[in-house]
Amino acid sequence: MAVEPVVYGASDRPPRGDYSRAGADYTCAQDYDAYTPADHDTYRRLYERQSALLPGLAADEFIRMLPSLGAVDRIPRFDEVNERLYKATKWELVGVPGLIPEVPFFTLLANRKFPVTDWIRKPEEFDYIVEPDIFHDLFGHVPLLFNPVFADYVQRYGAGGLKADSLDACELLSRLYWYTIEFGLIRQPEGLRAYGAGILSSSGELRYSVTSPEPKRVPLSLERVMRSRYKIDTFQSTYFVIDSFEQLFEMTAPDFTPVYERVKQLEEIPA
Repeated sequence: MAVEPVVYGASDRPPRGDYSRAGADYTCAQDYDAYTPADHDTYRRLYERQSALLPGLAADEFIRMLPSLGAVDRIPRFDEVNERLYKATKWELVGVPGLIPEVPFFTLLANRKFPVTDWIRKPEEFDYIVEPDIFHDLFGHVPLLFNPVFADYVQRYGAGGLKADSLDACELLSRLYWYTIEFGLIRQPEGLRAYGAGILSSSGELRYSVTSPEPKRVPLSLERVMRSRYKIDTFQSTYFVIDSFEQLFEMTAPDFTPVYERVKQLEEIPA
């Protein structure tokens, strides 16, 4: 069954990835033999550069869990990561050809399956890539899925996304994902640290988000984050700060229906 490629917003860029390989749920097998020596070298160099930047900028729990990915000198095999991940939190990685629609994405998360793009950027995209690739998804997202509290938050987010779809509130909920799972900051005893995958996989935004005097850093609240638009092609102007992963999990416990109703009556906050 063919599935349609997905692109960001109004982008006229051709979709990356081979969607003909995907099933109805948008997942596909990791074609490990298709990776070239150059692909493995790109992953190795990205991992080497990014891991060296983490001390003093990344959340302690992320740094502690990063070795759980396994291989650092080549692209990891999903099945090898899954052996460790399932034992830790009952999550597993599934391959996808690229971006996928909201409902299949939410469905996978609700079932503790994390979609990982199976292709890697080209050498000329080493410093910046618009779409998430395997390095962003593996390095940025997967280490914290070994943390039981954060892993439960991501599952609860997925279940909430399926409900949001029925309430015409996916855009509001997507902002929570963006400002927590992708671009979240956490306050530790030593100071601010990054835990969002979009920050952790970016050499430039990692230091900027934590140390620059330019962006606003706001305590996370549901209504504020759902009103806030975001940027996909530049560093963020605003970051939301949590005190613990337990705070994230507890925040997603209530029914969001009345929150959506209130937020829809309020003005959006520009990115």
